[in-house]
Amino acid sequence: MAKVAAELKYSAEHEWIAIDGSGPSVIGVSAVAAEALGDIVYVDLPEVGSTVTAGETCGEIESTKSVSDLYSPVTGEVTEVNDGVVSDPAVINSDPYGAGWLFKVTVTEEGPLLSAEEYASKNGGEL
Repeated sequence: MAKVAAELKYSAEHEWIAIDGSGPSVIGVSAVAAEALGDIVYVDLPEVGSTVTAGETCGEIESTKSVSDLYSPVTGEVTEVNDGVVSDPAVINSDPYGAGWLFKVTVTEEGPLLSAEEYASKNGGEL
């Protein structure tokens, strides 16, 4: 069973967000999503300086099984993208909550977010 990190919040579309209030929030995809996708081979992320909108598509993730849209869990400006996952997307499978983060956003508004407990119960993850 895929791990769900207790300290994070989650979107219904399987993105996680780390909100600590001290700077830009970090966004990635959950281990549940990474496991379901299989081997991730390509990722398309929003550009630095662009605005993302909560609940709307902001990129895509391609695996050996399928192509999935990436949705932003918040509204705000993208301040950084993880070039490491662009050059080696497989890191999302091996470390989705660490080195596999996707991008950072200065948040102006949060979308509907789930606690780790709510996300795990809806998606079969393990805290």
